[in-house]
Amino acid sequence: MKNLFRKLLNRETILYLVFGVLTTLVDAAVFWIMNHLVLSIDYYVLNHTIAFIAAVLFAYFTNKVFVFSSRDWSRKTLLRELITFFGGRIFSFLLSTLILIAAEKLFHANEYELRITESISLNGLEITKYTIVTVLNIVLNYIISKLWVFKKK
Repeated sequence: MKNLFRKLLNRETILYLVFGVLTTLVDAAVFWIMNHLVLSIDYYVLNHTIAFIAAVLFAYFTNKVFVFSSRDWSRKTLLRELITFFGGRIFSFLLSTLILIAAEKLFHANEYELRITESISLNGLEITKYTIVTVLNIVLNYIISKLWVFKKK
């Protein structure tokens, strides 16, 4: 058990989680700035899109440099990494959305009510469906980044 814990919590995974939190803050900050200082809340979809792009670019560069130590800055590598990174993030977003919708259908009685923050019990642990989807999304994004985007040659 100790070896598994040590294998799962290493420099790479800790940095991934730290920069994941910072990426979330970038997304929230850019979204707030766009809504309150640049455009307005009326343009929330555009603002959300700009915030998503800013956050994914931040995540890409911090993952490239600090988490996975990818040192190849050639145009070909950057293009491949950016496309697979954005593609992976879009894929995980769509998959997590489908999982969230499925969780809503499975875990609540009124199908016309969307309660993604409603708690469910897993072995006595109360946790929200959104939290479960977020954790799955983090794990999936890490796997995509490690195995496809920044894979070691």
